Amino acid sequence: MKFNILKYYYKLFDNKKYRRLKKQNITQKSVELFENKYRDYLYGIENKIKNSKKITFLHSGHLGDLIYALPVIKELAKDHECHFYIQANKIMPVEYYKHPAGYVFIDDRMLNLFLPLMKKQKFIHKAEKYNGQEIDINLDLFRELPVNIHFNSPRWYFHIAGIQVDLTDPYLEVEPHEKIKNKIVIHRTFRHRNQFINYKFLENYKNLIFIGTKDEYEDLKQDIKNLELYDCKDYLDMARVIKACKFFIGNQSVAYPMAEALKVPRILEAEPNFPVVQPIGKNAFDFYYQPHFEKWCNHLNKIN
Repeated sequence: MKFNILKYYYKLFDNKKYRRLKKQNITQKSVELFENKYRDYLYGIENKIKNSKKITFLHSGHLGDLIYALPVIKELAKDHECHFYIQANKIMPVEYYKHPAGYVFIDDRMLNLFLPLMKKQKFIHKAEKYNGQEIDINLDLFRELPVNIHFNSPRWYFHIAGIQVDLTDPYLEVEPHEKIKNKIVIHRTFRHRNQFINYKFLENYKNLIFIGTKDEYEDLKQDIKNLELYDCKDYLDMARVIKACKFFIGNQSVAYPMAEALKVPRILEAEPNFPVVQPIGKNAFDFYYQPHFEKWCNHLNKIN
């Protein structure tokens, strides 16, 4: 009661002290939340990694977030048997425009299309749908911990597992597509778009192929008349097309994390309002503005 009265007084008569008091209150609540709810769990993860030869992971999506969790799993798989369980139909806290799974992170259809890609990863001993299995590391925890997550997505999981990984190394393994190769591969969803740019200049390029949904394709084809659609049969097929590309262009959705994980030449349409993805490694670029978009496309087109 006394704190609330003091806060109200400062709000009316001393805005500087009010802001300082408000910040202190937020910090204190974050510390209390961590100490009461998450501290013991994170210490438990440390002990599990140290003392067990088998580790089970849980994640409920998005699909791109699952890809970004792979560096930690791959690193731990060097001396642990790693099982990856994926939960379907978990409701999202916010609504995404034209999300393919509607109001959930991943639905059963998407999960069934995604699992073949996970099963191809040699460092994952088992990948399957979550049905109440015992879990050691809940990778969804990054959404709950009282920290700002506006930093590079793979590092979210560094702070859960307590390990650091060299992100210049590939962390997804597929064979390149045998028929669809040496294409400029594009994937642009309706979400996470950059409002400062357009793709129309790509009409001057050859061998352009789109690997998203039909409505996303039809939307982009209005600007790129010579754009072709390839209907991927599943996410393994999508990854193989990306692996065989001349270079890749995409925004912050599942295909760009694949390109990042495969370390193919790539360009990210960066999202100004949610900058949680950064290219790392050779021949990897991002942009906010049109001149830079066109420059990086020209560069990769010349060297590949």
